[in-house]
Amino acid sequence: MATIQTNKVFNHLIQSDKRIIVEQGGTRSGKTYNILLWLIFYYTERNTAKTITICRKSFPSLRASVMRDFFDILREHDLYREDFHNKSSHEYHLNGNLIEFISLDQPQKIRGRKRNLLYINEANELFYEDWQQLIFRTDGRIILDYNPSESFHWIYDRVIPREDCDFYQTTYRDNPFLDEKIKQEIERLQYTDEDYWRIYGLGERGMSRATIFQFGTSEIPQEAKLISYGLDFGFTNDPSAIVAIYQHGDNLYLDELLYRTGMTNRDLHHHLQSLGLDRRDEIFADSAEPKSIEELHRFGWNVKPTAKGQDSINAGIDILKRHKIFATARSSNLIKELQNYKWTEDKNGNLLNKPISVMNHALDAARYAVYNKLSKPNYGRYSIR
Repeated sequence: MATIQTNKVFNHLIQSDKRIIVEQGGTRSGKTYNILLWLIFYYTERNTAKTITICRKSFPSLRASVMRDFFDILREHDLYREDFHNKSSHEYHLNGNLIEFISLDQPQKIRGRKRNLLYINEANELFYEDWQQLIFRTDGRIILDYNPSESFHWIYDRVIPREDCDFYQTTYRDNPFLDEKIKQEIERLQYTDEDYWRIYGLGERGMSRATIFQFGTSEIPQEAKLISYGLDFGFTNDPSAIVAIYQHGDNLYLDELLYRTGMTNRDLHHHLQSLGLDRRDEIFADSAEPKSIEELHRFGWNVKPTAKGQDSINAGIDILKRHKIFATARSSNLIKELQNYKWTEDKNGNLLNKPISVMNHALDAARYAVYNKLSKPNYGRYSIR
């Protein structure tokens, strides 16, 4: 093996005999660089005719980070050969192995050929379904790295606890080759931004600044009163979602009753029947679906269009944020949405007072209910803070 400068991340990969290796760490801990060093100078020198997939959520991010580092390492050690690089397909042949760079915005490649080794850079950007599609087609080792900017994530719940997974945590202090000025900038975070210091300095789990809701899990207390139900329509790609909202004091309890694609209005009618709902109870639904609302109304349900006005989305978020929010343990999809619902960030990292419109179907249903049933005299009190 060529003489190279490595840190403990490189040694983790050599020492571990598990199928999955999770490298969680703060900024500049050398995770990505040392994983690439291991791939180039250890794995590919001991294997041949293997397919190695390196992936990230989006291709621009992939190209600007891990792909650039990979080719920089090859050039630095005089290993790069133009003839081995297929730039149109983003593939490189090294020691008889194929290394391919793919992103999750290339679905044909995600569901394409099998691979022997998978490296997911910034793995916490992926959805659980992305992960499943990738591992179904991987018959060998899987490596994940990420900065732990989320308090809740499928990696923590569904990957790290696996018996075939080794978990490692590193920080900038584990990178002996880091410039002293960079170290000083990272350490400055402990005095200027406690959350950033915890995540990017210490490599510990934290909540993204952009995360909108803080919440807990709890069963619905007997003394809590039903406020109403919310219904968000979906069909092919988006699920239909029904959420019940209960209130006790300053607490709101959200209970997921439906989260399913392919539901016709008749299917929704039968599902509401199976839940044993009182037909007199109000169900607030998306006013953009008047035909569906009318059809359910004709089935005998008290479905009403949600009131919509200027900034009604933010107004509904504002009402929810005035309360302590609890989701029932069975509300798995709702919990996932609460964990991942975020404010939009501009190119400079500034938070905008506009939520990202993804993973919000159950939350939209909840928002319809509270927006129509709970007063909003303090609208504007909460924003992106």
